[in-house]
Amino acid sequence: MLWRKGSGSKIKVKKQKIIYYMIEVKDLTKVYSGVTVLNIQDLKIEKGESFGLVGNNGAGKTTFFRLILDLIRANSGFITSKKSDVSKSNDWKYYTGSYLDQRFIIDFLMPEEYFEFLSSVHGLSKGDLDKFYENFNEFFNEEVVGKKKYIRDLSHGNQQKVGIAATLMAKPEVLILDEPFNGLDPSTQIRLKNMLNQMKKENGITMLISSHDLNHVTDVCERIVILEKGDIVHDLKGSKNTLKELESYFAV
Repeated sequence: MLWRKGSGSKIKVKKQKIIYYMIEVKDLTKVYSGVTVLNIQDLKIEKGESFGLVGNNGAGKTTFFRLILDLIRANSGFITSKKSDVSKSNDWKYYTGSYLDQRFIIDFLMPEEYFEFLSSVHGLSKGDLDKFYENFNEFFNEEVVGKKKYIRDLSHGNQQKVGIAATLMAKPEVLILDEPFNGLDPSTQIRLKNMLNQMKKENGITMLISSHDLNHVTDVCERIVILEKGDIVHDLKGSKNTLKELESYFAV
């Protein structure tokens, strides 16, 4: 509350919360072969928000993420990140980390070579790289580094670990992960959830995560949007009933 002086008295004035939107979407459509696969008229994601995206196969989740990352172009509308159109500015690339699939990895390198390359790209020191290995030691679970294997020769789950860890190396302000729990064993899924929740708590990172696993997405995300054939059909704020609501929707 703020106090404002009036004529001989004090007037109580409620302080307004200022909302800062990291991602804004307006009149966005994507059409393939005459079929509209994505149609989002208005969507705003706050700075520091953990945003979950769920939907059946073909709902448009990956298409939406690819549009945010300017990997494909919309047929109409636009997406802004920090008020800048992602299709017209490169500024968002310096604070955004993303991992959609194994094509985001340079798989002819060994994990150590890949991480060393990325650390040089991000301008990190040897000490920073050592700290990175220390932070991800439990996540890697002695299955990624020191194996003298190229990334392409690792299991799908361990390639997933490499891609996720590489995305987090530079501590991005915006994190985009498409089905990050796929291919991970149960122990690593739990470690990833704990890590994401810790980052959200300590760093105020803005997270956009898609997942077919309703339990995982509700454990990590405070807001969940359901896509159905490219349209937003539900926008839910996380609560103790969110998982039941999601299960009820997809059980029909």
